[in-house]
Parts: sequence; C-alpha cells; structure tokens
Amino acid sequence: MKIVIGILFVSVLIYHSYQFIRVLFKMKENVIFPTNEMEALAVRKFPDKKIEPATYKAQKIGIIFYTFLLLFMVGILLAGLFVQGFNNWIIFLFILLPFSHSHDLFNMFAILEDGLMAGSRFIPWKKVKSIQFKRIDINHRYYGHSKEVNDNGYEMIIKKRLTNISCIVISRDMKEKLTEIVHERIDAKGEEVV
Repeated sequence: MKIVIGILFVSVLIYHSYQFIRVLFKMKENVIFPTNEMEALAVRKFPDKKIEPATYKAQKIGIIFYTFLLLFMVGILLAGLFVQGFNNWIIFLFILLPFSHSHDLFNMFAILEDGLMAGSRFIPWKKVKSIQFKRIDINHRYYGHSKEVNDNGYEMIIKKRLTNISCIVISRDMKEKLTEIVHERIDAKGEEVV
C-alpha cells in the first residue's frame, strides 16, 4: 500500500510541477486575447474579480504560492521517506487535497497561438474537445456574485477529455469575439464551438 500511495503522490507532484513550469514558459509568449484593458475587464476567472495580465509581475503572488505549495509537498514526501516512525502513508492522500484547487492560484485567462491559459493551466488546442457558453441567469451558480455578471454574462466552459475549465464573459460582444477567435483555432482541427 505504501508503494501505491507513494507512486500516486509522486505522480501528482510531477504532473503539477510540469504544468507549473509549462505555464511559466507560456507566459513569455505573445498573447492574442486579451490585448487591451477593455478585453481584460470583459473576461474573468472569478465572477467578482477582473483578470490580471499573463506576466510574471502581475502573477507574482500566484507564482509564490504555487512554488510554496510544491516545495511543501516535496518536504512532506522527503519527511515520509526519511523520518523513522512515519508509517501512516494514508495521510499523503489528504495532503493532495490542496492540488484540487491549485489552478485557482493564478487569476489569468489568455489565448495564445498554440492554446489557452486559464488559471495555472495551459491547454493546447489539440486537447480542447469543445467550448460552450452558458448564459448566467437566476438559476446559474455564478448569479449574484457581481452585478456585471447577472443576466449579461456567460460562463465559457472549455471541455477537455476528463476535465472542464471555465471562465466568465460579461458581455455578448466579447462572447462573439471570443467565439470567433477560438473558432479560428479549433476549426483547424475539426472540433465544435457551441
């Protein structure tokens, strides 16, 4: 059982480290969207908070917290391996819980030529199955978080094979612009934009 939990823990740690380093490198690339303040105000990762640019300076707090989280996990792994009497490997499964929302540490959304960044994740276009827009109305989970989002906004859901990633678009014009930008890139691989 120790070996299985150890392998799972190391696998999750390697995966998140890879994703983090990948996003850091992608932050250096040219951003296609948002390119100005108006576009940045119209798209949000969280309903009540505007996104920050995909730069190291703007994402400094997220980078520091994510680095700390990864170093903490490495420290826990090393303590489990080298500290005598540390036999309760089940605790490692509970320590993995912070990774379930670690993508929220970065408050950014950006479309690049080869994919898009949402939070601390980079999704290449080839891994995007579809993109859907759901209107934010009174029955939606984001309704009531912000006046700008209520009844005007849309939740953009980016569907991958196993997971979905979402962000908020607060105007119909921006929804159409995003649909056009994404459609250009996804059409090349024959996927759908709804």
